[in-house]
Amino acid sequence: MELWKESQLKQLSHANEVNCAYLIALNFFRNLGFKFCAFTTSSQTPEARYTQINLNNYPNDWNSEYEKQGFNSIDPVVAHCSQSTLPIVWSPEIFSKTPHLWQALQERGVQHGWSQSIIDEDSGMCSMLSLARSHCPITPYELYENLGFTVFISRHLHALVTQTLPKKVPASPIPHLSPREIEVLKLSADGKTAYESARILNLSERTVNFHVHSAIQKLGVNNKIAAVIKAARSGAI
Repeated sequence: MELWKESQLKQLSHANEVNCAYLIALNFFRNLGFKFCAFTTSSQTPEARYTQINLNNYPNDWNSEYEKQGFNSIDPVVAHCSQSTLPIVWSPEIFSKTPHLWQALQERGVQHGWSQSIIDEDSGMCSMLSLARSHCPITPYELYENLGFTVFISRHLHALVTQTLPKKVPASPIPHLSPREIEVLKLSADGKTAYESARILNLSERTVNFHVHSAIQKLGVNNKIAAVIKAARSGAI
């Protein structure tokens, strides 16, 4: 590896804030021959709550038009990266259903580009790193040669963002239910009364009620119906 690449990647790996790391990445990719670099994040789950990141050095009027026209909702590159972590090279074929978007990119000098995504199922966050330039197409060899650098930088920027996200509250573990408690809850779920359950299990009605009461206490609920629902949702019955 060339010394400048090793030096800048080491500097990037020591960056602990995404804006600082992005500037280092921008300089790195400029040295590789790319004029533009963009790093964005989006939510994969509706309930996710965090500030989305959009760092790029695209022309200001392009950023304004992209937002104003709602291009994000029809951008085929965004659609691909939200579903796949395979790199995608921009081309007229990719934009065949949105030719006006492709034309707008050409007019801004953002002509030749490719994108790489990281999809995080734990946090529900998808990040996308895009590189672009105007002077020449991206060859398969160039893509192969630089893919490792792009994946490394994508993952580092992604990690810097995810470490700022609110920590998920771990789900409360379901208390261990005895085999007999599971049996009586299953019968209750089937609509059986304590008397009927006792006949089926060859137990006394009092014993059946004892197991039901024990399950209610373990599950932290107030009645038999709530115990059945919680046990069913947890997969215990």
